Amino acid sequence: MSVSGAGDVAGRGTGLDASALTATEAQNNFGRVLRRAGRGETVYITKHDRAAAVVVSIERYRELTDETAADLDELTGEFDAMLARMQSEEAAAGFDALFEMDSAALGEAAVKEAEGDTD
Repeated sequence: MSVSGAGDVAGRGTGLDASALTATEAQNNFGRVLRRAGRGETVYITKHDRAAAVVVSIERYRELTDETAADLDELTGEFDAMLARMQSEEAAAGFDALFEMDSAALGEAAVKEAEGDTD
C-alpha cells in the first residue's frame, strides 16, 4: 500500500503512527485500512493532496469524543454545590480575614498553606 501525501498530513501533533492514502487507495485496500486503524494507527485519506477524512480505532474515537463525559445536569449540580460552599459563613469569614491581613501575614499564610501546615 503506497503512501501519498504523508508529509503533508500524517501525524501532525498526534503522537501516533500515521499514514496517508488517496481515496482510491483507501477504497481498494479498505481491509488494510481497518487493520491499521485497529492497531492504533491514524490513517488519513486524501483527496487532491489534502486530508479529507481520518480512520481511527473505536478506542481512539471514544477518547476523542469522551463519550463518558459528565452530562450538563451533573456538571450543573457540581457547580451549584461548589458555589454554595463558597457562599457559606465560614468562607465569608475566611475572605474577611484574608483582606484584613497585611502583606507579611498574607505571605506567611501562603507559605504555610503551600507546606501543608494550616494550624
